[in-house]
Amino acid sequence: MTEQNDDEQLETIENVTYDELSIGQTARQTRTLGRDDIAAFAAVSGDVNPAHLDAEYADKTLFHGVIAHGMWGAALISKLLGTSLPGPGTIYLAQTLRFLKPVRIGDTLRITATVVTKDDLKKHVQLECEIKNQTGALVLSGTATVIAPMEKVKRLRASVPQLHLFDPAARFAALLERVRGLAAVRCAVVHPCDQQSLSGALDAARHGLIVPVLIAPLAKLEATALAAGLSLDGIETVDVPHSHAAALRAAGMAAAHEVEIIMKGSLHTDEMMQAIVALPALRTKRRLSHVYHFDVPMYDKTLLLSDCALNIAPTLLEKADIVQNAIDLAHALGNPEPKVALLSAVETVTPKIASTIDAAALCKMADRGQITGALLDGPLAFDNAISKESARIKGIVSPVAGQADILIVPDLESGNMLGKQLEYLAGAATCGVVMGATLPIALTSRADDANSRIASAALAVLMAHRYRSVPP
Repeated sequence: MTEQNDDEQLETIENVTYDELSIGQTARQTRTLGRDDIAAFAAVSGDVNPAHLDAEYADKTLFHGVIAHGMWGAALISKLLGTSLPGPGTIYLAQTLRFLKPVRIGDTLRITATVVTKDDLKKHVQLECEIKNQTGALVLSGTATVIAPMEKVKRLRASVPQLHLFDPAARFAALLERVRGLAAVRCAVVHPCDQQSLSGALDAARHGLIVPVLIAPLAKLEATALAAGLSLDGIETVDVPHSHAAALRAAGMAAAHEVEIIMKGSLHTDEMMQAIVALPALRTKRRLSHVYHFDVPMYDKTLLLSDCALNIAPTLLEKADIVQNAIDLAHALGNPEPKVALLSAVETVTPKIASTIDAAALCKMADRGQITGALLDGPLAFDNAISKESARIKGIVSPVAGQADILIVPDLESGNMLGKQLEYLAGAATCGVVMGATLPIALTSRADDANSRIASAALAVLMAHRYRSVPP
């Protein structure tokens, strides 16, 4: 009996022709099941049986926990036959399978195929196939019938696309889970006179996040609801003549403590923010700033980005407020000491680039206690901030480089472009909130979908409850 052991590090892949095969010849490969393997198989196959994906459901089943799809094991057999024995040129004809034991996350499987018969006329080969786990228990067995290749094949191993798993629904659910149990907060929704903003507000209410007060021209609001098939039954409304009046009314209600959140609808940001800034009762000692919350597929944790919506060219002291506002949101999200990267075009301080001077000064301000609750470093170029490998190559030794939780941009233009690139090119899920006022403001984009608006409401609810115990 001969044995072939798979080595995926080899640059070439080679088959065993029919004439080279002998009865009893064996090939083996190993594979350890990870959670991502289950998710990837579900995504490719469409098999979303909760026994494989829902831990709460799976715990109540016969197997008492999440298990791999049975056909994932069959795919491992197919891989062995297609890459090793007989290898390239093999044509699958039939496969029997017996599923004997469940495969669980962390199990290391040994996949074996052994030649048992050869048909010289048809060049058919039968192979006994089995998969055992790390304890030696047989989890799957069967017989494969193939047409073995007649010609020798030796080729460079084909490269395959990298698979990066990203589950925006899971990250969205995780954000909602963070506010589960918090009481709904009364929220002034300013001029929700398009389908997206109105449905977003009503969805946030259905999720138990807010008690909405819709402030808009009533006829326009009702027409929007009718066109979108949405019901306003039981929803408080305030009739105003136009969007500017809606913003002023919302600000007045906030100043009178009639609402704890303001949510932007279908009006321009500057129109709403001017009404808020004009009321001293809504101001704090800090500069108002917007903080984006991004879930980026290629990054392993949430990224906060500021300021991309309000402050066009902030001064050093205004940047200090922007940083502290973002830190406060990170704390509310459960990160007690976020890592703050102060972005610039380069990672060295130079008077030719003003943002590098500001970054260095902000770090010193943190050293002196003028900014608290986080680790700051900068200037850092974007790649140094989010890539450990880039930071290593450039010789940057820092607790922030390569693992930033918060990105602070030099100005609104660079921040707005970075934010939209993350969303539209990197596929990031986004939401955001304005910090620095006496109450949080869910400042959504008119292009945001309902989930983004719900997520922004969740951030605002989180901050509203925090402000009850720690006033801004």
